[in-house]
Amino acid sequence: MTTVTSDIDAGAAGLGLFEKWLSVWVGGAILGGIGLGNLAPDAFAALAAFEYASVNLVVAVLIWAMIFPMMVAVDFSAVRRIGDKPKGLIITLTVNWLIKPFTMAALGVLFFEVVFADLIAPADAQQYIAGLILLGAAPCTAMVFVWSQLTKGDPAYTLVQVAANDLIMIVAFAPIVALLLGVTDIAVPWETLLLSVALYVVVPLGGGAFVRHRLLAAHGGDEAAVTEFTGRMKPLSIIGLLLTVLLLFGFQAETIVARPLLIALIAAPIIVQSYGIFLIAYGWAKAWKVPHAVAAPCALIGTSNFFELAVAVAIGLFGLGSGAALATVVGVLVEVPVMLSLVAFANRSRRSFAPG
Repeated sequence: MTTVTSDIDAGAAGLGLFEKWLSVWVGGAILGGIGLGNLAPDAFAALAAFEYASVNLVVAVLIWAMIFPMMVAVDFSAVRRIGDKPKGLIITLTVNWLIKPFTMAALGVLFFEVVFADLIAPADAQQYIAGLILLGAAPCTAMVFVWSQLTKGDPAYTLVQVAANDLIMIVAFAPIVALLLGVTDIAVPWETLLLSVALYVVVPLGGGAFVRHRLLAAHGGDEAAVTEFTGRMKPLSIIGLLLTVLLLFGFQAETIVARPLLIALIAAPIIVQSYGIFLIAYGWAKAWKVPHAVAAPCALIGTSNFFELAVAVAIGLFGLGSGAALATVVGVLVEVPVMLSLVAFANRSRRSFAPG
């Protein structure tokens, strides 16, 4: 992890202490959650009991705290600039919505019903496949801005990509998940699925757009007001991220310690998917002569996951202690080191791209 962090130092200029040492803070939260979950299981069980309509209220509050500043930063008017550089957006949307969910489902079936068939009970395998499907159908939103900064991506174009993905996610996430879960013979409670999309996509996006509009109106359209606001909110976002990771690993701590092999088995298809999707998007961008400042964020957006939404839906559909929820939590465990390694690769390969 130290090597990877050093590799991205050149791309991290101007970032704060949190972004530069992201893997350290998240790693500490993971270890803290596992340790506390095993030391005080009753306390985590009590926290898990705070739920309404299958949605854990504690996790919901923390996820809101984590993603809301990012939602305020999203400028949906940037969608008007799609026509300036359409190639990067075409790659991102094609990979996110026509390739990634289906390859993740296929890899889940391959690994858990074929490769690991002798190691995992069929009922458990279906749960893990469901969790992988939820991860694959939720492209990243909040952390995209961090990955873009680390690779010196075009910030305006990143906003276009995020805005377009969020708009599509509102209408496409639930049908794609329902389709793929149906293919794997898992019943889909539509009410819970749609409620989670509303809570973790529609409402925060609407709230962020409202706050952004008010800030710009009060400061004569000056974007500096939005930047200052999100800067002040960053500590809340950091605390939300770390506490969310801590709680998620705390809820699954006993399973993680008792069954480390299971965690490795679940991580295997996620790792294969992550590197495979990145290579598809990054290679396509290079072949299509997309500038690196657009190509790198384009590939990283497709590789990363909106794990907040995936975890929330998994908890709502199958419960906190379910295999599906565990699979999405393993996605959190895998994502940060994998994404940092891809950021390092993207920075090292910058010169192979045509100047933008």
